Amino acid sequence: MTPKEVLDMAKENGAKVVDLRFMDYPGLWQHFSVPVRELEESSFEDGFGFDGSSIRGWQPIHASDMLVIPDPTTARMDPFYEAPTLVLICDIADPVTREPYTRDPRNIVKKADAYLKNSGIGDVAYIGPEAEFFIFDDIRFESSRFGAFYEIDSIEGTWNTGRDEGPNLGYKPRHKEGYFPVPPTDKFQDLRTQMVLTLEELGIETEAQHHEVATAGQSEIDMRFKPLLQMADQLMWFKYVLKNVAYRNGHTVTFMPKPLFEDNGTGMHTHISIWKGDQPLFAGDKYAGLSQEALYAIGGILSHARALCAFTNPTTNSYKRLVPGFEAPVNLAYSSRNRSAAVRIPMYSTSPKAKRIEFRTPDPSCNGYLAFSAILMAVIDGIQNKIDPGDPLDKNIYNLPPEELAEIPSAPGSLDEALEALKADQEFLLKGDVFTQDAIDMWVDYKTDNEVNDVKLRPHPHEFYLYFDI
Repeated sequence: MTPKEVLDMAKENGAKVVDLRFMDYPGLWQHFSVPVRELEESSFEDGFGFDGSSIRGWQPIHASDMLVIPDPTTARMDPFYEAPTLVLICDIADPVTREPYTRDPRNIVKKADAYLKNSGIGDVAYIGPEAEFFIFDDIRFESSRFGAFYEIDSIEGTWNTGRDEGPNLGYKPRHKEGYFPVPPTDKFQDLRTQMVLTLEELGIETEAQHHEVATAGQSEIDMRFKPLLQMADQLMWFKYVLKNVAYRNGHTVTFMPKPLFEDNGTGMHTHISIWKGDQPLFAGDKYAGLSQEALYAIGGILSHARALCAFTNPTTNSYKRLVPGFEAPVNLAYSSRNRSAAVRIPMYSTSPKAKRIEFRTPDPSCNGYLAFSAILMAVIDGIQNKIDPGDPLDKNIYNLPPEELAEIPSAPGSLDEALEALKADQEFLLKGDVFTQDAIDMWVDYKTDNEVNDVKLRPHPHEFYLYFDI
């Protein structure tokens, strides 16, 4: 879509407001709005000014002026605002040099895409994330100097089987038994369908929706795979739509990886394939119908997985899900069909066009722009350096004897471990100036100062249960 076509679209839809959206560094959509008369064809080059010092992980106060430059190809009408509103996703630029901003996550995706093309390996990387989430009815939490708590509630929560609900009608999925009964046990079919239809109205193709394993409304909606930048943009629309549909219906959605104790956490299994022209690069005659390039790609993911986790599992809560011996794929191995491996080769179809690899470790708390870019850079590095992934592990990893399990490398056990791994293994990300040193250093510093240390310094409520009477 051209700038002129965007202006025509705004007029045809009676838009009164333009919402300009962009990503902060940790991964939340930010926005400000202007009257539609302020949007001109020149706006797509000149941009709009804003204060970059107020955005997490960005500019210092003495160099705060930044520009948002709307991308005309991203134009959509917002489905929730009262006034007809045109939404444009924006890139960030320095107002003096006009150079793309190194810490703009969208800029990093664009550079990763260009690096793939310049490498000669392929023309397009397709990404398909399976972002799981929870639908809750009530969430309360507090963290202060003298106290802390959280409390979750859900009509589906198995802990509410004895609650007086006037009347309590039962049908609440037990822990780890939510995959996937029909209503009335599944109480969110209609809500998820509303989410799907809203996404479809926005032009975002979905493939399936269903309840997930945990009690209390754990769910999944799968988007159809798309090229790297398009999927990174879509993931932000996805989160926005799900949160707002739930909110309008008296519920709340969270993509937090592990909100419930002793039940399944929330992952984002991420499928990736590379095509060159009209040929799928990952289809071949090797293990599980893969090509040699696909095996090298797996080698790249597995060899860099600990560093990747700093972007694909970027919260302290991520590592409440990534615990050895439980449901999450922490063991850095690959296999066909085996869901206990960190990398799986889906075997639903024998078509070469469907051949892809699935990295199962990521979770949806990530900044998709950074996570997808980092995964692609690991894949490219594996292919360029012909990294051998070793033999596949076609066993239930969770049932292996300790001596055999000890030989399988594992994902980091904490966010600070992942950040240390990133500090030690980042050369593959710096290639082609995709991730700059400045961007990586800011990520490590921000996460350490604002999340890792903040959690380390606070007493945990369970510590009072364990230790108060010592």
